[in-house]
Order: sequence, then C-alpha cells, then structure tokens
Amino acid sequence: MIIELNQRQETILQIVKDNGPITGEQIAEKLSLTRATLRPDLAILSMAGFLDARPRVGYFYTGKTGAQLLTERVKKLTVKQYQSVPVVVNESASVYDAICTIYLEDVGTLFVINGDSHLVGVLSRKDLLRASMGKQNLESVPVSIIMTRMPNITMCHEGDLLFEAANKLINKQIDGLPVVRDVEINGNIKYEVIGRITKTNMTKALVQIALDDFH
Repeated sequence: MIIELNQRQETILQIVKDNGPITGEQIAEKLSLTRATLRPDLAILSMAGFLDARPRVGYFYTGKTGAQLLTERVKKLTVKQYQSVPVVVNESASVYDAICTIYLEDVGTLFVINGDSHLVGVLSRKDLLRASMGKQNLESVPVSIIMTRMPNITMCHEGDLLFEAANKLINKQIDGLPVVRDVEINGNIKYEVIGRITKTNMTKALVQIALDDFH
C-alpha cells in the first residue's frame, strides 16, 4: 500500500535509515515519545513496506521507494481479481444476432463457442462492422464465417498476472481477452470460457489502487 507519510513517519523512516536495525524503544527515545505513541506509525510503515522488523533485532529500512512498492503491488494482481463475466454466442448464431448481442450487452468483444461450450472463435466490433458493410443477408450468415479462429486467438488464465494480460491487449491491439480454463479431451486441450479481461477492467484496477492508496 502506497501512502502519503506524515512528518513524524518521515522522521521515523530517516531514523531507521541512519541507525537500523533499531528497536521501537530506541526510536521512541530519540523522539522523546513513548513506545505506545509510536506503535501506530510503526505499524503503518511496516504494512506499507517501508520498514521490516525482526524479533529481538528491531526495525530496519527495506530500501524500497514508494514507486518500487507500487510496482511490487501491481505485479501481484491477478486476472481472477478483476475479470468480468464473459458474453458468448454459439458458432451457429447469425451475424445479425451477434450484432444485437454486442450492443445489448454493451461489450467490445464476443466469444464464440461450439456445441460443447468450448472456445472456437472471437468476434470484435470491427469484425461485425466489416460484415455489415457487405450486401449479404446478415440473418443468414453464421458468425463462424467472419470470426477469428484458433490458433489466432489471444487468451489468458485466471492465475495470470494482470499486467501480463494488459501487455497482451496492447501488443495485439485488441479490446478484450477471453479468460479460459483448459479442458483435456482425448488427449487434446480445449478451452472453456470463464471470464473476460478488457481495457475497462484495467481501468477499474488502476482506479481501485488509487482509491486504496487515498484512503
């Protein structure tokens, strides 16, 4: 957790930098305060990651800046913590139905599944817009004709780090990733769609971190 330190906490941090390892009693003595008075400040500095403590040794400075602590925190966030409910359509659905679904659900990407509920394709707004610009009857054209197929689908898993998923979105220049669970069938790996990660999820994660730090 990255926080804005008050003057006393900054002073404590400097004392530990200059004298660590140092006990709480010794810090209190240098500030002419009681150990009980300093306990909340030491707890905050320890929880925030600026200080660490060892029994019978005392407090010592971790050497980490606020930016480093923030980086460490971001690198611990997982896809599972921020994923959304996926919006799927069957591969036999028409392009017209997919267009209705993508706007009714207000999403940027649809995931296409087969009769066994396994991922077989991805549909973006651009795919649907491109199809709608033709002269074909959209109610008679299945989405399987225009979708992006395996192995060209970029995906992620619940246990993946959130920043790795964000990197995929940036590098592939796409709006969303299916979050999948691997399913082995007759020696082959199929994918069950269990969530989605989008640029909106990334924004929510950023806002949540900011709000946590503010409070």
